[in-house]
Amino acid sequence: MYKILKAEQLTANIFLMDVEAPRVARHCEPGQFVIVKMDEKGERIPLTICDYDREAGTITIVFQPVGASTTKMKELKAGDYFRDFTGPLGNASELVEEDIEELKKKKILFVGGGVGAAPVYPQVKWLHEHGVDADVIIGSKTKDMLILEKEMEAVSGNYYPCTDDGSYGHAGMVTTMVEELVEKGNKYDVCIAIGPMIMMKFVCLLTKKLGIPTVVSMNPIMVDGTGMCGACRLHVGDEIKFACVDGPEFDGHLVNFDEAMKRQQMYKTQEGRAMLKLQEGDTHHGGCGQCGGDE
Repeated sequence: MYKILKAEQLTANIFLMDVEAPRVARHCEPGQFVIVKMDEKGERIPLTICDYDREAGTITIVFQPVGASTTKMKELKAGDYFRDFTGPLGNASELVEEDIEELKKKKILFVGGGVGAAPVYPQVKWLHEHGVDADVIIGSKTKDMLILEKEMEAVSGNYYPCTDDGSYGHAGMVTTMVEELVEKGNKYDVCIAIGPMIMMKFVCLLTKKLGIPTVVSMNPIMVDGTGMCGACRLHVGDEIKFACVDGPEFDGHLVNFDEAMKRQQMYKTQEGRAMLKLQEGDTHHGGCGQCGGDE
């Protein structure tokens, strides 16, 4: 059992929890995720690690209710428990593997959208702790939907909030903010984009035109989190990858976003899952490829 130490509502539909999970906290790195279950019969829910405290043995998760399980999960309070809290899963951010002195020479840009600010934060925080400042653009529909602003401002080199309705910060999409920064003479060595699929697609279209290498996190398409359900199958260049076991980070200029978004819609129905399994054969699942995980 894993005790919830803090449960906080950040916006009308985004929630944060600190969970006591010492083993996960000891071993996790920015970019990885956990799978939580509320009870023995509960759905497995993959969630990106938003923050961690190795000394306190805690993991911070941020989630947005989109289905029955996450809607039920938002009702949990401090003092309640998760039945399972499995992790760390997935691969750490590529930045963690790079030489720190080389990172200090790079100009890094993060672009996040909505709840995507949560997985952006631990990477920016990790860089800051190692003496590397990055620029951060975070977008939302309105000011009230922005999260982790104080935390992001404390660890980023420059923080640029954007709102679709123009009520706060930069008025417009995150892509127009990227263009504005580049027009002002900023030359970025790499961009990391995390957020809704459609946002990442258009950020990648822009950065490809601007010649900025871009990494995306494909955590929005994960369901099972172990490669067995086939939900997060995607094409990265000419290769078939699974976001949960091969990622969640990939070269954004090679990801087939249109195919991934179409699959995401089909996977929501039983008929759609059956059709995908028929079309994709042995490549439908990661891992063994033969598990029949969605039968």
